[in-house]
Amino acid sequence: MATTAGKASARVTVHREIRQRIITLQLPPGHPLSENELAGELEVSRTPVRESLLLLVEEDLVRVFPKLGSFVARVDPQRIADAQFVREAVEVASLTDAVEHRTDEDVEALRDLLEQQRAAADDVGRFFELDEAFHQRLLTAGGHINAWRTVEQAKAHLDRARRLGLRTVSPVSALIDQHTSIVDGIESRDLEAALAALRGHLRAVFEDVERIRAESPGLFVDSTDERPVRRSVTVLR
Repeated sequence: MATTAGKASARVTVHREIRQRIITLQLPPGHPLSENELAGELEVSRTPVRESLLLLVEEDLVRVFPKLGSFVARVDPQRIADAQFVREAVEVASLTDAVEHRTDEDVEALRDLLEQQRAAADDVGRFFELDEAFHQRLLTAGGHINAWRTVEQAKAHLDRARRLGLRTVSPVSALIDQHTSIVDGIESRDLEAALAALRGHLRAVFEDVERIRAESPGLFVDSTDERPVRRSVTVLR
């Protein structure tokens, strides 16, 4: 008989896995979700899958429609804007401290990440990981790495938009150039330049969203008709 702790552990693991698949677009916006299929793939019973889907409904990452079933929620531009507001507030505040207190070690670590990003320019998944590491290291330089949890909790919807952008409209080279401008400002202790570079970099996602929305409106929330049809949704690659 499974213990209570074992059931809780299974739910946490399944929730984390399904959530990650949604954020990384393995399960794209609008994709139908089958409890049976997910349970089979994850080699668990339907119970932790069902419980995980309910948690994801609370995060607005899954939608349930009577008589139709569960679907990956389409991308909501308002949720992206809310997440971007939180992220920018935290990172801008931390960058101000980073420019004042940064060490040579901070600059060296950031430059090293830039080199790794250039080497991974053709690998979207790896580049995204390095992009996350870069922004975490910015918080470390400012003495606010513990704030990353706040940023991470807020940005599930934002991350889906960022990944869509990387696959379709945002050249990786342009993002690396933006990162480089941020590091240049930190190294030279030019607060104005560093902040301008960071704000421009973070806000670029809004332009990406508008371009992707024009090309693939079915990936985004449409208040006129949100009821899905049970068919696969293709993400541009």
